[in-house]
Amino acid sequence: MQELLRRFLQHEFLERGLAENSIAAYRNDLVDALDYFAERGLDQPGSVERSHILDYLEECQAAGLETASLARRLVSIRMFFRYLARENLVAHDITDVMQAPRVWRLLPELLDHGEVDRLLRVFRGKSPLERRNRAMIEVLYACGIRASELTSLRLEGLHLDEHYLRVIGKGDKERIVPIGRPARRALLAYLEARPLLDRSGRAETVFLSRTGLPLTRARIWQLVVEAGERAGIRKHIHPHLLRHSFASHLLDGNADLRVIQEMLGHADIATTQIYTHVDRTRLRDIHRRFHPRA
Repeated sequence: MQELLRRFLQHEFLERGLAENSIAAYRNDLVDALDYFAERGLDQPGSVERSHILDYLEECQAAGLETASLARRLVSIRMFFRYLARENLVAHDITDVMQAPRVWRLLPELLDHGEVDRLLRVFRGKSPLERRNRAMIEVLYACGIRASELTSLRLEGLHLDEHYLRVIGKGDKERIVPIGRPARRALLAYLEARPLLDRSGRAETVFLSRTGLPLTRARIWQLVVEAGERAGIRKHIHPHLLRHSFASHLLDGNADLRVIQEMLGHADIATTQIYTHVDRTRLRDIHRRFHPRA
């Protein structure tokens, strides 16, 4: 199994061009999972069944692993077994586990539309920092980009007249992301005040700290947490929660899954499909509440 893992990681790096950070994340997730399987005598890929994967995820959950980390481990396992099936190293891909009811509890938490509105109303001041913070949250939600992509967003990547951003994602892959009117207005308001933060006058990244340096991921995290607290939202608020909500709300509006995949920058649609299950949860709830024979 360890040799197969080495070959899988080499394939992801050489053939798919994934970044070193992504490869390291896959490695960490899969080493842990394969150790779990080996301890139970499952030392060949063909001996692993869906129930073993579900048991592993539930044990991780019981150990206190965060929902986002659980979801990422599930994606890593899916990608590994999909590779094995494609290379005819196993008879078939057993990792269509997201259909299983026991996995529904592992899906990411989301903000509803009202919570998003409250979050976006937190930073309403006219100072450069208030404008920056509002624009930052608007862009995170309206474009569904990662915090790391926000930190690296450059002025040359803003095409606001055409209503889109050019974003550099994982593996240095570039993608085009539409930006809606409210987020565009907030971003333009921030850009008017941005020269007051750009002390050198030569900063190329869009979002700057009070000292004129690029805003860090840690600071973005702090600001989003602060906004959640001020909005009175009793959920574990973090930048990626806005990305999850972006994708789920698009799906609620009947957006095509392939389009959502492209906007999120997912290399594989299996990663995007997690949001279809979030949506199905909502549909089942509506059916249960309103159908006379539910």
